[in-house]
Amino acid sequence: MMILKTLKERCDPQWSCLLVVDVQNDFVSPRGSAAQRGDDVSTAQAMVPRLVRLIEEARRVFLPVVYIQTTHSEWTDTPSWIYRKSQENTLSTCREGSWGAEFFDGISPLPQERVVIKHRYSAFINTDLHTVLNAKGIQSVLVTGVATNVCVETTARDAYMYDYYVTLVEDCAAAYDPKLHENTLENMRRHFGLVASSGEIIETWQGLKQKKAAGL
Repeated sequence: MMILKTLKERCDPQWSCLLVVDVQNDFVSPRGSAAQRGDDVSTAQAMVPRLVRLIEEARRVFLPVVYIQTTHSEWTDTPSWIYRKSQENTLSTCREGSWGAEFFDGISPLPQERVVIKHRYSAFINTDLHTVLNAKGIQSVLVTGVATNVCVETTARDAYMYDYYVTLVEDCAAAYDPKLHENTLENMRRHFGLVASSGEIIETWQGLKQKKAAGL
């Protein structure tokens, strides 16, 4: 395994990957289940244009993008999963085949980009994400998405436990409560990896884009 200490090293397309976690209608749209149960999704909506730009820049430098999509159904629901605080009034979030489970406007995986389906908070639990990353030689993950303090943080923690280098992209993740977002960022800085802005990450790719434009 490479020793990747700096942000530039951890963003290098040779061994890094962009993870886009749960940017779906039920978590972002004002018509989605999160908004309908009273969560403030405005920060998530405001984050999406920055994430779209980061995805576009990642594609320009040929950095792999993997999308994580939550779905739930009677085949994956268990009592412990159903009887959570967020589901106490209705069991409607990201039902399999529903509009709510679809990606939010602007998040459109290309045919060659991977979509990993998950049924729990972590994108590593009972999915093929670890296999996908290993097959591509990925050692470092740039984690984005919704919600910062739930699925994004859980995925980032598990990535670290699988010995990936972790960078949480602070302005391309969103929570329904700013305090919870900031708490996760601090926890990431202290224990699990780096925290960086999308601008800082894109800046590390500038030289790569210039070389590719020159055919080097």
